[in-house]
Amino acid sequence: MDKAVERAIKCIWERYSEPLSLTEIAGSALLSRFYFARVFRAVTGVTPGRFLAAVRIYQAKRMLLSTSMTITYISFAVGYNSIGSFTNYFTQSVGVSPSRFRHMSRNEGFGLPRPERNPPSAHGAVAGTISLPEGHAGACVYVGAFKTPILQHRPATAVIADVAGGRPSTYRLPDVPEGTWFVHAVGAGDSASPEPWTRRTLVVGGHNPVTVTAGTVTGAAVRLRPSRPADPPILLALPDLERRAWRSGIHRWRCC
Repeated sequence: MDKAVERAIKCIWERYSEPLSLTEIAGSALLSRFYFARVFRAVTGVTPGRFLAAVRIYQAKRMLLSTSMTITYISFAVGYNSIGSFTNYFTQSVGVSPSRFRHMSRNEGFGLPRPERNPPSAHGAVAGTISLPEGHAGACVYVGAFKTPILQHRPATAVIADVAGGRPSTYRLPDVPEGTWFVHAVGAGDSASPEPWTRRTLVVGGHNPVTVTAGTVTGAAVRLRPSRPADPPILLALPDLERRAWRSGIHRWRCC
């Protein structure tokens, strides 16, 4: 089934600009539409439609960073028929508008995304350990509590942790509103290899949905690993997670 999903993901990345239907994506996997939808979600954690939407926004980010195409042109190039719909979804997913994203990339660079403003509610916390893959000497890791299985939209709260290799490090997400949350983590890992071209790798991880209740700390261990094709693209605009810039340890961003 992994091979079938790989074929479908390849189809999505190659044809994201087209009005792809579930039937067409399932056909690329050589599976029936209903069976394919269940298998795809089991492997990737999201539906084919949400994966396709994530790829479109990811490709729009790439075009904004690497080309001078107009935002209108980019919206149509990634499969949107409405500039308004594209702008709204991009802004919700990435945390800033397409024009702001392009401006930031060319000028001041990306800051840390501020947490979502949530209505007053009871809060708890999520805490646990973060482990690096074997062969990594350390990583600067962004960890947050999100409402979706894709790393998109602003988090309820987030921290930056400087994680050492060889042993788990701890993290704590304070002021998480009551409810169900996905813990997502992404980092820039330092390889233990002495060769300079092998030093930096993207590492990702997370935890199954956790339920937070007021006044309690919910445990969620995170094991980081290299990214893989079945991972939905990272949509939230994140800064360069350069470890040297965050040597002071853990930095918190809370709801306000």
